[in-house]
Amino acid sequence: MNITTTYMGLKLKNPIIVASSGLSKSVDGISKLADAGAGAIVIKSLFEEQVLAETQEIEKHIGLDSHTEALDYIRNYGSQNSALEYLNLIKEAKKAVSIPIIASLNCISSKGWIDYAKKLENNGADGLELNIAFITNDPKSDSKEIESKYYDIVEQITQQVSIPISIKLGPYFSSLAHFTQGLKQRGVQGIVLFNRFYRMDFDINKIDLVSGSRFSSPREISLPLHWISLLSSKIECDFSASTGIHDGEGAIKLLLAGAKTVQLCSTLYKNKFTRIGEILKDIEEWMNKQNFESLDSFRGKLSRGKSDQSEKFDRLQYIKAIVGIE
Repeated sequence: MNITTTYMGLKLKNPIIVASSGLSKSVDGISKLADAGAGAIVIKSLFEEQVLAETQEIEKHIGLDSHTEALDYIRNYGSQNSALEYLNLIKEAKKAVSIPIIASLNCISSKGWIDYAKKLENNGADGLELNIAFITNDPKSDSKEIESKYYDIVEQITQQVSIPISIKLGPYFSSLAHFTQGLKQRGVQGIVLFNRFYRMDFDINKIDLVSGSRFSSPREISLPLHWISLLSSKIECDFSASTGIHDGEGAIKLLLAGAKTVQLCSTLYKNKFTRIGEILKDIEEWMNKQNFESLDSFRGKLSRGKSDQSEKFDRLQYIKAIVGIE
């Protein structure tokens, strides 16, 4: 039984990747995830906004009337301090485990990350996942303007590094197929679908804004399942599935859709790290039952490109005959 795979040119012993989260913020956590059977690990993201906030906090203590050069030094120190900790984590993680380690940057601009991406590579990162997201509530900003921001970040970073780059996207694009093709043309080798953004909610008793569910549910698998099924046979890029994958059945579904890998997060918080081994066992038992010898022998088997019912992949609205409700 061969469950090895490749992702962005990286050789993985299996298709299970631990997604960027608090689970992978320390060498100890990374080592435990590797021991549990993960094929690769995405290190907890370094947030551009976090670095900026830390720097601004330092600035408060030196005063606005400080010398310009002093302010520049403090700003540089603040960003470098957070960056240095992250670089050390990458370096120590590579010493601790033998599986691929993928760094993660949460970007809101290309400023400051260009040189840093190269440092991640120099400190041993096997790949880089860009987590880019913009809140778009300005009626004057059109889709082309928003997509250009993504392209700008990707183009500048891909010119600086030789390690493979993936990008983790949300589902809110007017033409996801066209956009992902544009990312591929600009050097992206992996597309992660989808980023599960912060969920807001209202407390109607306190009349206040509160945080929604932190963890995904298995029901949320339908979105990455649908889009990876649509795009995997059209875009020559490695797709990694994220959000809603909680068990072996979910992982198998995404592989059938055409995903090269699946990323786990919520299920590891809920069911502990042993969930990785359970999912791998489920995949192998299913492959044996279906007489599949490798992942490649069934990957994408239910994608739109290989289906004889392609019209069902393009359907957005329910039809009364299917729903059965008048």
